[in-house]
Amino acid sequence: MSKRELIDTGSDKRYVRRDHNGRFKESVDVSRSLSADARHAAEHEAKSGQGDKGDRKR
Repeated sequence: MSKRELIDTGSDKRYVRRDHNGRFKESVDVSRSLSADARHAAEHEAKSGQGDKGDRKR
């Protein structure tokens, strides 16, 4: 799985993932991503850049 990349357009901030060709594969608005992370308890720790896939190390 590719790392999430933060894109700031000036009026909007989004986390995106790219496919092997460099095209956008998945795009999530920052506010929705962060609030969804807070609502769900994950079972496994996530690797660096994969914060939406599990718990983060404290």
